Amino acid sequence: MKKKSFGLLMIAAVLAGTAGCAPKKENQTFTVGICQFTQHEALDAAAQGFKDALTEKLDDRVAFEEQNANGDFAACTTAVGEMISNGVDLILADSTIALQVAALSETEIPILGTAVTDYAVALQLEDFDGTVGENISGTSDQVPADKQAALIQELFPEARKVGLVYCASEANSQYQADAMQHALDDLEYACEAYLFADSNDLTYMADKAAAECDVIYVPTDNTIAASAGLIANVCIPAKVPVIAGEESTCRTCGAATLSVDYYELGYTTGEMAAEILAEGRDISEMPVQYASSFTKKYNEEICEELGITVPDDYVSLKGK
Repeated sequence: MKKKSFGLLMIAAVLAGTAGCAPKKENQTFTVGICQFTQHEALDAAAQGFKDALTEKLDDRVAFEEQNANGDFAACTTAVGEMISNGVDLILADSTIALQVAALSETEIPILGTAVTDYAVALQLEDFDGTVGENISGTSDQVPADKQAALIQELFPEARKVGLVYCASEANSQYQADAMQHALDDLEYACEAYLFADSNDLTYMADKAAAECDVIYVPTDNTIAASAGLIANVCIPAKVPVIAGEESTCRTCGAATLSVDYYELGYTTGEMAAEILAEGRDISEMPVQYASSFTKKYNEEICEELGITVPDDYVSLKGK
């Protein structure tokens, strides 16, 4: 693995004593652990795609040990520790935090991430060239910031200030916000970040952003995805449109999004897992894979309520 400087002392402290080492099985049946950090549509779809791909490739030769931490860090840590103790053959880390926990817990069992935006940021890798190395690889849900900024410009050319609302404790949210700020600066928008610690102060920061900005952007952020209704309760009555980093959040509080297909992302990850388990492919040599296409989608109900007209090439989220 590339040189790491995790700097995640809290995680390392919690993980102390939970890490174990399980020998890889030599038979032709496999147990795969799936650790999902929280319950929301994007992560659910990624997990389902992963399971479908592996089941199609391996049929009844694969069994799944699934655990959902429901947004609780300690529960995520415990779930990964149990999977390691049970000797699973591979771990799917469904979200950035799940990947960080798994990476600090285990150095031998193959770990595949999915719904992770940037692996270099999540794992604090130096000189990342697309391949993590050692026992980690996976798929990324990264959408180029310039394309998302262009979507804002297309829908709101008269806007002047964009608020970036995201959770301060999520490394990939910070990364996305920084990239988005640079892209919006290039388009001559003013930007301001509105950081919150957890769902308890999300409403306050959303209200502040809605009062001060013309448009709000929220990245692919686990806390936001799980609490998007709080943003909707603030921004829709205030008539301030929200552009979301992914479609499950957009379905609740957003006007539009430039989205990847999380089921397909998970399916690709499952195909990678099948190569590792059934074909013996070396995970240390597998580069992180990225979505090849993006779709402009809009929330028909919210756009109608806010009086937003979208171009014909946007796909409605209505009824999904």
